[in-house]
Amino acid sequence: MSADRTRPTRADYVAWRTITTRWRDDDAYGHLNNATYYEMFDTAVNAHLYEATGLDIRRLPQIGIVAETGCRYFRELGFPAPIEAGLVCDKVGTSSVVYRIGLFQGESEEAAAEGRFVHVYVDDTDPARPVTPLPDVIRAAVTPLLR
Repeated sequence: MSADRTRPTRADYVAWRTITTRWRDDDAYGHLNNATYYEMFDTAVNAHLYEATGLDIRRLPQIGIVAETGCRYFRELGFPAPIEAGLVCDKVGTSSVVYRIGLFQGESEEAAAEGRFVHVYVDDTDPARPVTPLPDVIRAAVTPLLR
């Protein structure tokens, strides 16, 4: 997360995706299950990469593996309203990308949750999967997300 611990707003994000909630996403207490937040972070990041590159990113010789995730919760989310996921990059490095994903439901300008999601790129053609530089096509897809 950024060093600033204030609650993020819609203005903090660059790219957007609407994610439909499902009945099964809620837990026994009637709010979004914690694991579902992480599924939404994964969906927002990888859907952006698919759309921005025009490629099936799973077929690239270098793939992004998740090296770190985290979430700050501010208020409950849940079925049936859709969730808007805002995406921004805090860092695009030699072999990694650090994303922040804000989750919003309804008209609120403040995020209900914010995730941190780090991809480290590895060589998928080598069984040892050594760390490798970002593919140019990925760098081109994520650089516009930098703030």
